[in-house]
Amino acid sequence: MKDYFALIFTGGKSLIVGMMITLRELFRPVVTVQYPREKLPLSPNYRGHTILIRDEEKPEKHRCISCKMCERECPSNCIDLAGEKREGVKGMVLIKYRLDFTKCSLCGTCVEVCPPNALDFSKVYQHVGFSREDFHYDLLAMVEEDK
Repeated sequence: MKDYFALIFTGGKSLIVGMMITLRELFRPVVTVQYPREKLPLSPNYRGHTILIRDEEKPEKHRCISCKMCERECPSNCIDLAGEKREGVKGMVLIKYRLDFTKCSLCGTCVEVCPPNALDFSKVYQHVGFSREDFHYDLLAMVEEDK
């Protein structure tokens, strides 16, 4: 019988402590962000998928020289690029740059090893799709679209 009342006392005590915490939190300011309507600022260190950077001197072009360093160093094998030598143009010309974001581990190796600093991380964080193919990005087409 003594254990019965001790159990009731400890249960009642824990109920009162829990209600006091709830009451205290009721009067504190709200810190919840209503996501679709309100958005928090992104951290400067945020890493989205990789993107090609435009050349400042020639805004219609990107900086990539088709050296394939990013493709070789990628541990996830998620980069597929191709370049070709064209007549009258110095160096290689990028004709294909595809990123399979389903395999990408966002390690940043591709951005670090790029000799002309042609790659950077995007600030896109709402990646939405219904199939895997929605996350296969054609970075060359993205650069040409943003003209």
